[in-house]
Amino acid sequence: MALKPGSTIGILGAGQLGRMLAMAAAQLGYRVICYSPPGDSVAADVCADFFENGWGDKAALAAFATKCDVVTWEFENVPVSAIEAIPQKLVVPGKRALEVAQNRLSEKGFVEQLGGRCAPYKRVESEDDLTRATETVGTPGILKTARDGYDGKGQWRIGSAHETEGVRFPGRTCIYEGLVDFETEFSVILVRGQDGMIRFWDSGTNKHEGGMLVRSALPAGPLVEQQVEEAREIARKTANALGYVGVLTLEFFATKQGPIFNEMAPRVHNSGHWTIEGAATSQFENHIRAVCGLPLGGTETRFAEIEMRNIVGEDALTAHQILAEEGEPHLHLYGKRKAREGRKMGHVTRVSNKVA
Repeated sequence: MALKPGSTIGILGAGQLGRMLAMAAAQLGYRVICYSPPGDSVAADVCADFFENGWGDKAALAAFATKCDVVTWEFENVPVSAIEAIPQKLVVPGKRALEVAQNRLSEKGFVEQLGGRCAPYKRVESEDDLTRATETVGTPGILKTARDGYDGKGQWRIGSAHETEGVRFPGRTCIYEGLVDFETEFSVILVRGQDGMIRFWDSGTNKHEGGMLVRSALPAGPLVEQQVEEAREIARKTANALGYVGVLTLEFFATKQGPIFNEMAPRVHNSGHWTIEGAATSQFENHIRAVCGLPLGGTETRFAEIEMRNIVGEDALTAHQILAEEGEPHLHLYGKRKAREGRKMGHVTRVSNKVA
């Protein structure tokens, strides 16, 4: 049964993804409250209420839950223990998605069992393990913490075996991955409803710098178009195996051998921000529709050419100049108080005036 207008959606996390989810929810007549530890909680600016408490505060989490008709999250690093402090009937999608996605080793194993292909990798628990991993997998490669990494954090590129001597092992479980020879990167973003219906948005090409997404663009081109159906089938199997409800993102490398799975995000995704202006229904609105039991909206692309670029660091200070540019720039600033190098402050989406 769908939640009635006026019902309350709880969002765990209060960053820009939570902010855009809250705005989409308000459009559908829902009240939103968010929960997050102290910080620059930009979602709080557009929510009816805000719990500023730690993830380990079970009393605060319980109090938060009593005010909610459904609880979802905006990013995948919400501790599973925090989810467990909330009545599970309220949590959509379920905690299983977090358990898998929070650990790079678990998510790769999960996708491999469903028939997906990954870059060669090894579990690393020590400096000796790292030496053996570079010998087995080869170099160049990337050492990553198994948990918590985001936007290139917790990652160390290793160009040759002797470079392992210069890497200070972080003292926790890691994964060493061989580099993939790829032509481009792309995301498969889907939404799955409570009835099991799945809809996909078109895939664009992604460009990263320093581990952070800087640009997504459509159309993706022939190579991605040739590989997207295979990648979608892996994403479909993943969503169904998790019993997932909401927006789910899987990232892939497009290679001469076909799509290679990189990682998943059980949430709305940076590479899908273009859907706000560029699709029949945005990823944010469709996530709200899904978790509230509403019919899913169409995901068709509305324009012939679309480009989304992130606004990072001090660039936000002059971002309003974008509005004077030719074409159709759509500016989204997230309301973050402090700009710093490498911090996403907003994004701009440009669409062609030629409808596809």
